[in-house]
Amino acid sequence: MISLSVFGELLHGFGTVLDPMNLLWAILGVTLGMLVGILPGIGPALTIALLLPITFNFSDPIGAFIMFAGIYYGAMYGGSTTSILINTPGESASVATAIEGHKMALNGRARAALATAAIGSFVAGTISTVLLTFVAKPIGDLAGHFQATDYFAITLLAMVAVTAIVGHSMVRGLLSLTVGLFIGLIGLDSLSGAPRYTFGTLRLLDGIDVVIVIVGLFAIGETLHVASKLRSTPERPAVLEKGRLRTGYLNKSDWRRSWAPWLRGTALGFPFGAIPSGGAEVPTFLSYSIERRQARKKGRDEFGDGAIEGVAGPEAANNASFSGVLVPLLTLGLPTSATAAVMLAAFQIFNVQPGPQLFEEQSTLVWTLIASLYIGNLILLIMNLPLIQIWVQVLKVPRPLLYAGILVFACLGVYSLSGSGYEVLMALVIGLAGFFMRKLDFPIAPVILGVILGPTMEEQFRRSLVISNGDASVFVTRPLSLVIIVLTVLALFVPYLPRIVARIRGTEPARERLSFGEDD
Repeated sequence: MISLSVFGELLHGFGTVLDPMNLLWAILGVTLGMLVGILPGIGPALTIALLLPITFNFSDPIGAFIMFAGIYYGAMYGGSTTSILINTPGESASVATAIEGHKMALNGRARAALATAAIGSFVAGTISTVLLTFVAKPIGDLAGHFQATDYFAITLLAMVAVTAIVGHSMVRGLLSLTVGLFIGLIGLDSLSGAPRYTFGTLRLLDGIDVVIVIVGLFAIGETLHVASKLRSTPERPAVLEKGRLRTGYLNKSDWRRSWAPWLRGTALGFPFGAIPSGGAEVPTFLSYSIERRQARKKGRDEFGDGAIEGVAGPEAANNASFSGVLVPLLTLGLPTSATAAVMLAAFQIFNVQPGPQLFEEQSTLVWTLIASLYIGNLILLIMNLPLIQIWVQVLKVPRPLLYAGILVFACLGVYSLSGSGYEVLMALVIGLAGFFMRKLDFPIAPVILGVILGPTMEEQFRRSLVISNGDASVFVTRPLSLVIIVLTVLALFVPYLPRIVARIRGTEPARERLSFGEDD
């Protein structure tokens, strides 16, 4: 039976994770994720990008991905900590948490807000990882029947869908995607061996390493962007009321009001993470709206003054979405968020290509990664609340010193790639470009998707034409490819749904375009 097979593989994965050395990597990952993720303005994607060069010291990818699972969970909760204590979300998906969480902190209930975020993250992370455990392999088996035209279509869907919904301008998003595609195609043509866009420079024949692009855009560009807004962010966190060291700071009323939002948030987060929707922003804001509506029905609307449901629901949706994001990443090799794109780059560092064959060719790695999600989630819950007073001290370090240190660490990470000052200079140039892109409101995630998925999309496109003897109609004559291409076209209209619905109803739309951030 499939379920027994899954249990056997998962138990084998747990056996690998619980090896003392691997368990140490998990603890180290959670600690590093918390330490970096708690810095104001730094989300999971930037945290993983900063720590990506560490993986170059691993000879085996298993330890690296166990640590990455811990880093992600630690960074995710670090973002909720800054949202609650200083009202500075490290990622756009934490904005909903900040709305009520910071109000609770100002009302002297910071520990309760942090506790419901931590426990909600654990509940959502565990449930969604269980769903991932039983859903991923069947989808991978189904994807094994995909042909080249299907892969081209679904890669196009992933890029267009994420580009359409992030940022405030679709034109800017598509321009960013074009820049990413251009960077991804630099170097030797994989089929003909002809140099492309190298401008006669021998150093560009091998292309631009995706790690340099990621560290440049995120670790350098994003850090410069965050540092440029230092004067507009609070210098000190909200006061963390005194409390005994224990695993929770919730009273009976808090528990009663939190458990349902945790479950509803999980139910929203996982499916939205699994589709190309741009990440966790959609389910977190939906969760916030649903919880507010539920509170009004019960005649207890504390929203805007520090409602615990407004922290519990969105934080659960945020964590559940990550396990959902891993479904298309592991089974199809498609990143549907900036964080997933960075994770895909980590796979490529070890010459591991996620996709339908991953469960067969790298079974131990996949099931160890899934098992490490359970372990990392548990470690985070155990470490979080007792050590929160220590994490808060990081927020009191002078900001200029913090961000200067991050930039130095990022440059050292790039230098460790090949010991080349040229690559450090390239990362700095890309970082400056990323900084100005953010200043001019150009989204960064489409650039990363273009760099990573562009070569794959081109390869599948050319392979399809070779198989069909140059007949381009092959993309619309195969039913599955046609359906996916139609969905791609429809994805361009998703951001304008509020405007379209408002016009149908004859009302004035509240906003012209549906859009979300890209930092998750």
